Amino acid sequence: MRRTGREMGVPELEPEVFDRAIVAVALTSGPEHRMVYYNDAFHDLFGPRPLGVRAAEVFDDPHASPYLDRLDVVYTDKTSHQVTSPRTTEDSTPGGPGRRHFVYSLSPVVSRHGPGVLTVAIDTTAHVEATERAEELSEERHQALQRYEALMSAVSQIVWLMRPDGAITELVGGFEEFTGLPWRSRIDEVWLESVHPHDRAGLLQTFQEAATGPPTMFVCTFRMRTATGAYRRVQSRAVPVVRDGETVEWIGTTSDVEDQWRNRLRERLLARVATVTAAQDVAQAFGATAAAVVPELTDACVVFLLPAVGLPGPGPGGAPTATRIAATARAGLPDLPPLNDQSYQVGPVVQQVIESRRPRLVTFPSGEPPPGIVPDVSTAWLRRVRATSLTIVPIVIDAAVVAFAVAAACSDSPPPGPADLALLGEILHEVRDPLRQALELQRTRHTALTLQRALLTPTPRVPGAELAAHYQPASKTAEIGGDWYDALLLPDGSVALTIGDIAGHDLEAATSMSQLRSMLRVIAYDQVHPGTPADGLARLDRVADGLGIAPLVTAVHAQLTPGPGGGWHAAWSNAGHPPPLLLPVAGAPRFLQGEGPDLPLCVDPALPRATWHHELRIGDTLLLYTDGLIEVPGTDLTEGMAHLAAHAEEAQSDGVTLAALCARLLAAADSRRDDAAVIGFRPIAQGRVWTGMWG
Repeated sequence: MRRTGREMGVPELEPEVFDRAIVAVALTSGPEHRMVYYNDAFHDLFGPRPLGVRAAEVFDDPHASPYLDRLDVVYTDKTSHQVTSPRTTEDSTPGGPGRRHFVYSLSPVVSRHGPGVLTVAIDTTAHVEATERAEELSEERHQALQRYEALMSAVSQIVWLMRPDGAITELVGGFEEFTGLPWRSRIDEVWLESVHPHDRAGLLQTFQEAATGPPTMFVCTFRMRTATGAYRRVQSRAVPVVRDGETVEWIGTTSDVEDQWRNRLRERLLARVATVTAAQDVAQAFGATAAAVVPELTDACVVFLLPAVGLPGPGPGGAPTATRIAATARAGLPDLPPLNDQSYQVGPVVQQVIESRRPRLVTFPSGEPPPGIVPDVSTAWLRRVRATSLTIVPIVIDAAVVAFAVAAACSDSPPPGPADLALLGEILHEVRDPLRQALELQRTRHTALTLQRALLTPTPRVPGAELAAHYQPASKTAEIGGDWYDALLLPDGSVALTIGDIAGHDLEAATSMSQLRSMLRVIAYDQVHPGTPADGLARLDRVADGLGIAPLVTAVHAQLTPGPGGGWHAAWSNAGHPPPLLLPVAGAPRFLQGEGPDLPLCVDPALPRATWHHELRIGDTLLLYTDGLIEVPGTDLTEGMAHLAAHAEEAQSDGVTLAALCARLLAAADSRRDDAAVIGFRPIAQGRVWTGMWG
């Protein structure tokens, strides 16, 4: 039976007497140190803690282990213990006390809960933070002193002293030798004229920020005109001299950092060339090229593409034409004219650059660019931005000039110096490999697209039916070549429709597509050995697999035969392709799924294939399409099919022609990454009724 302190002759502690104490108080009981009490001050310092729980669970922070050890010692030895060096607790829970500092003491007590330990903590947060801030200020002053001593030891630089009123004393000379101007004892407009126009505002703002508020170090890199007239980058560094809390003067140095700055700039610009490597088409590649040199080397850069990559050839008189393909300007300048793919005939200056393969700098009075160098729309923009020079740099790939870049100095900027011109040429030379890759990709894409469009022949005229097909290549960031459609009027008056997609989107896929399309046309047209659409696909599957024409092919092959009353009978077989879409003349659209598609071609030619049937009434529309019309990255194909059905139903309800319906469906998929094709069939009323094999 547990005896209380009163029974043992020891007065019991009533913890409630500490409820309104300004110091934090907590009481634990027993050898497990279960928390049985804490007051409001403890709650404010440490946040809410559960009662009746062991201290090891209440204070589960790793830093609390010394406290738990001391609880054991005080409870066992019945001796008090004090911790006078500040301890820290952090409570990041919403509404918690946050980071707090404290000291504490532990005393053995007996309460109605039995023997225990009384913890008394004092919040020292304000004192500790004040001490830390004082140490930080001391370190800042120490660093300022070190900077001051380092600056004074830099005798190879220009060293100067400036009073708060702006008067300057040159302690270590060199200004006149560097700038070619006499030393001026005060910063004024004449002195600032030697600073590059684009750097003057930044120089003044940086010094004003350093001189406002608590003393801080002034560091600024800017361009100054040298005695030769060229600009070089210099860096000024200064520290304030403070007495009795007031800045009495500034002592600083100015040194030439052009070589170090240019080396770092060269590394940064070459790193930007990696963005050109990641480009997926010619326009994007040249756009990244222009962006790589703006604004560090030029205010604006425009790239013009020459006929070497398939653009129009020489204009009248033999002068080549060029197309503005990319343009970039630094922030603060008006928007550049939009790119419109229009070509212009280059003038003599650009023609000389192309023939010589050497860059050329053209300077002129502010806002008065000579005509003929760039298109008229670009010349008007140069006048608006007060351009002062144009640098024309040929872009040479495999010994041919495929493009040229025009860099402009704007807003009354002085023309670039020899070092800027050399670095600009170097950067544009470094991008030749990724540009070559982009150009080769465009040539391949153009060849594949030409081949594909040559094979996608116009649909035939079919008595008693409306027939239309459309093809849309993928966006410029993707390749081309896998989708095809075909429509063939057969000798018996029926129509063979095919839609297909070959794995791969390149010239090889386009070539495979042409072979498969031709073979299926022969199979469908050969009515000496008539067969169902499934038979046709099975024959094509065996031949394509045996000859190794393609790795994987999906297709829907259909045969439509006129029937009585103007209707048509549709029979089709599906080799792993999205199902045909039926738009009834009355009723909701639906997909003709059958029992699901068969395997794609070139997977297992031995497996049987199925033929499905449906009767089309006058006004019904049957659509065959490729997955580029329904596939959106990040979404399910069923969602794309639902969107297709909705768009098709809306277009059909507007009473548009079949050709217009197909065009609207492709327009809705204009931003898709894959190419897309659609072919549609719609029975129409006519004067006579054709009776054939399904009659």
